[in-house]
Amino acid sequence: MSKMNKTSGSSSKLFKGKPFVYILLGLLAILSILPFWVMFMNATRSTPEIQQQALSLLPSSHLIANFKSLMNGVFDPVTGFINSLTISVGVTILAVYFSSLTAYGLVAYDWKLKNTFFTLIMCILMIPTTIAIIGFYQMVWKLGWTNNLLPLILPAMASPTIVFFMRQYLLATLSMEIVEAARIDGSGEFATFNKIILPIMKPAIATQAIFVFVTSWNNLFLPLVLLTKKELFTMPIMVSLLRGDHYKTELGTVYLGIAMTVLPLFVVYFALSKYIIAGVALGGVKE
Repeated sequence: MSKMNKTSGSSSKLFKGKPFVYILLGLLAILSILPFWVMFMNATRSTPEIQQQALSLLPSSHLIANFKSLMNGVFDPVTGFINSLTISVGVTILAVYFSSLTAYGLVAYDWKLKNTFFTLIMCILMIPTTIAIIGFYQMVWKLGWTNNLLPLILPAMASPTIVFFMRQYLLATLSMEIVEAARIDGSGEFATFNKIILPIMKPAIATQAIFVFVTSWNNLFLPLVLLTKKELFTMPIMVSLLRGDHYKTELGTVYLGIAMTVLPLFVVYFALSKYIIAGVALGGVKE
């Protein structure tokens, strides 16, 4: 009886604690969504409305006027969207695929300098990318790749952070018996990786794809250094141009430009968000 009373008492405490947890999570969700909601609402308001009341949760009727004002300046959402999408998709594919391939090589093969190679990758993580920007720009200039999207895409093939994440994921989930069975059946190494290993890594790939896409989409520093032609500008560069004279007093127009830049990130996130929990749960059970 005493054990039953203890069990019922603990369950009642747990039940009583649930409403508090739900309320806390609801408040955190509201705090996370509120800045984006205010941004989208301000995109529909005029400058006097924003100046009089900075925080408003209701839309106004100036969305079309703000859009016309946005199009009359240097902001070109179509060109910026195409360039940013080209760079972000290319970076995501190269970074995720080749990092997964490198991580697979570090886990599935035993070779003499494997640990040394992995240590070198970890050391590269400690080097700030801004330190190498001068040498990188000189190399790009000698190759004649300034005002080109390639130097913004190809370096993504070497992504130490993703290699580390994928390696840890494979250590927790990959069973070498599957790889050995594929080799016995005559499957080539690349075929084994593409047809067997990549499906196993699907949650980790989706999780990293979100982070890489968002990081690449928001990247301003490197495109601003390498690109000078307007037809190659990305969305972050377009947003940085909103501080010019034409938009200086048009606050609603500025909010609309920022909202148009952020909107594709919401689409990507909601399309792949269901894999985040599965990707974070690295402690899979091996059979």
